[in-house]
Amino acid sequence: MSASAKDRHQWREGYTTGSSAAAAAKAACLQLQQVRHLILGNEWVEDQKITQVNIPLPNLSRLSIPVSQCEGDEQRAWASVIKDGGDDPDVTNGLEIKACVNYLSEQGSILIEGGHGVGTVTKKGLAVPVGASAINPTPRRMIEQAVREVFPLEEIKVVIEVPQGEEAAERTLNPRLGIMRGISILGTTGIVRPMSEEAFKTSILPELDQAVAYGHRTLVLTPGNYGFRTAVEQMHVQPEAVIQMSNFVGYILEEAVYRGIKQILLLGHVGKLIKVAGGIFHTHNRVADARSEILLAHCALAGMEQSTLLKLADIPTLEGAVKELLQLNQEDLVHKLAALASARAEAYVQRKVKIGTVLTLLDGTFVGWDEQAQQLIQDEGWIWPVRD
Repeated sequence: MSASAKDRHQWREGYTTGSSAAAAAKAACLQLQQVRHLILGNEWVEDQKITQVNIPLPNLSRLSIPVSQCEGDEQRAWASVIKDGGDDPDVTNGLEIKACVNYLSEQGSILIEGGHGVGTVTKKGLAVPVGASAINPTPRRMIEQAVREVFPLEEIKVVIEVPQGEEAAERTLNPRLGIMRGISILGTTGIVRPMSEEAFKTSILPELDQAVAYGHRTLVLTPGNYGFRTAVEQMHVQPEAVIQMSNFVGYILEEAVYRGIKQILLLGHVGKLIKVAGGIFHTHNRVADARSEILLAHCALAGMEQSTLLKLADIPTLEGAVKELLQLNQEDLVHKLAALASARAEAYVQRKVKIGTVLTLLDGTFVGWDEQAQQLIQDEGWIWPVRD
């Protein structure tokens, strides 16, 4: 049974890539410690196969994680954990997370690096500096704490590898964020809670932080890939200034204002952004699907005949209805909807930011816009797409 078919209260939790890396590091250290004791003869220990480890979590609780493989000698060892995201549909689920540890000296620091399959940060604005391995601060602390439970004082080098990480990263936001040649080692709690809307919303925030780090004070907010490609490929907006907000319009607007953004262009399919014109700031159709109602209400207010309203209501998609309006020379009505979306969005954030709106079709064709959008695009030197 898939996660979506289950009662959400029965969804199985999993563990993050950070927890996986910490568990692999601890297992490798235990293997290294065991072999050192056996070979160096400091004390007798039973040669045991390491199949599970218990690691500390950031909230001071603990987590037991199965170990897939474990090998080593008196100077180095490695162990791997298969990342289990529970019922959360994550591209890292099932990946092998491997830790290689080297004993360097009797006293010193824990040195943590990323190896094959762990990305390298190439753009500023993330939690990790440019040039460093994409192992976030919390997972680094988790790895260090796990290692210190085995080697309290010793200098140990830990290299985290993900053999299939480079391929998996292509299905994540990493290339766009400038994290190249691998996945990120992530996690703030160590636990994956399935299908968490809060976690999904939070995952968008690094893009906002990166935009700010690059000095952008004007952003394009778009629901998804179509808008992103339109902005970058046709309008020549810098990729770091384009944020894919998914359905969380209100949340991302508030977070953008909090970060000091001064101007925003809402750019997206008319079927999504018309909801903002109706005062809807979570646009998933299970939360609010009033697209046709909003359009028909404004058509009626514009004085359209009942026969036209009935014809529009009978069209199964909003894109089709808007195309019909354009055939009826009702471009001004679509422009008015864009202006209304901007006004509602500005009111939502108490007019702390200037907002313009462009409504598009699925192919990126601009069909509705307001004066603020035109001025913003002109001021930023972006390109107005021209369609044949």
